Amino acid sequence: MKIFLVGGAVRDKLLGYPSTENDWVVTGSSPDAMQALGYTPVGKDFPVFLHPHTKEEYALARTERKSGHGYGGFTFYCGENVTLEEDLRRRDLTINAIAETPEGELVDPYGGQQDLQNRLLRHVDPAFAEDPLRILRVARFAARYHHLGFTVAPETLQLMQHMVDIGEVDHLVKERVWKETERALGEQSPWIYIDLLRQCGALKVLMPEVDALFGVPQTATHHPEIDTGIHTLLSLQQASLLSEQTLIRFAVLCHDLGKGTTPEAEWPRHIAHETRSLPLVKRLADRLAAPREYRELALLVAEFHTHAHRALELKPATVLKVLKKLDAFRRPGRWEAFILCCEADARGRTGFEQRDYPQADYLRAALTHCQQIDAKAIAAAGYTGAAFGEEIDKQRLQQLTALKEKNH
Repeated sequence: MKIFLVGGAVRDKLLGYPSTENDWVVTGSSPDAMQALGYTPVGKDFPVFLHPHTKEEYALARTERKSGHGYGGFTFYCGENVTLEEDLRRRDLTINAIAETPEGELVDPYGGQQDLQNRLLRHVDPAFAEDPLRILRVARFAARYHHLGFTVAPETLQLMQHMVDIGEVDHLVKERVWKETERALGEQSPWIYIDLLRQCGALKVLMPEVDALFGVPQTATHHPEIDTGIHTLLSLQQASLLSEQTLIRFAVLCHDLGKGTTPEAEWPRHIAHETRSLPLVKRLADRLAAPREYRELALLVAEFHTHAHRALELKPATVLKVLKKLDAFRRPGRWEAFILCCEADARGRTGFEQRDYPQADYLRAALTHCQQIDAKAIAAAGYTGAAFGEEIDKQRLQQLTALKEKNH
C-alpha cells in the first residue's frame, strides 16, 4: 500500500497558490484493507475513504470506462493492481495529474510541470472527451488562473468544441452545471468562464439567453464597445472588482438579457429591454437550477437597473417605489447588492471603467434617510393598519424630497 498527494494540492503548491484541501490516492490496497486500518468509506460510485484522524479524503487508485452519456456514465475498476500512472491518466488536465510521494518526490508522467511553466491548460488523454463536465471544469480553471497568464491549449479547445458538436453537453445535469458555474463566478476572472464556454459552443447550449447577446449592437455614444455580449463580460469584470459575492456576479451576467430579443429593426436602441429580460432570467435560472436568492436579485436588477442610472433625476415617489419593490427596508443587504450590480453595469463600458457613479451614494443615502423615521412614534401617535403604512410612506417621501433638494 502506497499513498500519494494528488491533484489540486500539488498543482497549487507548485504555483505558489493558496490551496484549501488535500486529496490522496492509495495504490496496492482494497476497501477491506482500508476499513481494517480505521478509514471510513464515503464514496457511493467508487471507493473513497475518510482518514480516521484528519478526515481528509483518500481514494483507491482507479481506472474508468465510458458506459453511458454524461458525467455519471462510467464504470470504475479499483483493483489492487491499478497503478498510479493509470489513475493519473484518467484526470482532466496535465496540471491536475501530478502526484507527490510522502518524501516530496513528484510523479509527473504527463508533463504537468512543463504545462504549469508554460501556463497551459491541456488535457491528459483523448478520454477527456467522454465527460462533458470537463468542459465546465476547464473553463473554471481558466477563470481561476487567467490572472497568472494561463490559456487553454488549442488542441484542448478543439476537443471541447468537438464534444459540443456531438451533443455530449446536452447530457449534463443542471445541478452539476450550476455547481460549476457558481464556483466559476467566485473565481478571480469569472468573465473568462463565460467567454471560454462561448468559444467552444457550450454557452449556446447551456445559457442561450447569454449567448444571444453577442453580435447585438448598442448605441456607440453610451456603449463604445457596441456589442452587448462584450458589455456583459465587461460588466462582469467590474462586478468582480466591486464584490466577491457570486450572487451579485450572477445578477450582472443576467442584467441585459432582453437586449438579445430586441427586433433588428430597432437596433441599436433597446426600448423596454428591462421588461423583456424578466422571462429570460426566469428561464435561465430554471435551466441552471439557480437558488431562489440568485433568481430574485437577477430579476430585480434586470427590471430596475435603468432606474438606478437615472436615480438623480427620479421623483422621490419613484425612488420610494423602487426601495419598496426591492424590500430594502427589511433587506438592506439586498439594496446594497442591487447598487453594486448597477455600478458594475455603468462601469462595464469601454472607457467608463474609472467613471464616478454618484448614483450609488445617492441611493445609499435614500435608504439611510428613510431609516431615520421613527415607526414607534408613529404608532404612539395613534396610527394603525393602513393609516400607519400611509403615514410611514408620507414621512419617507418627505425625507426623499429633502434629499433630492439637497442634491440639486
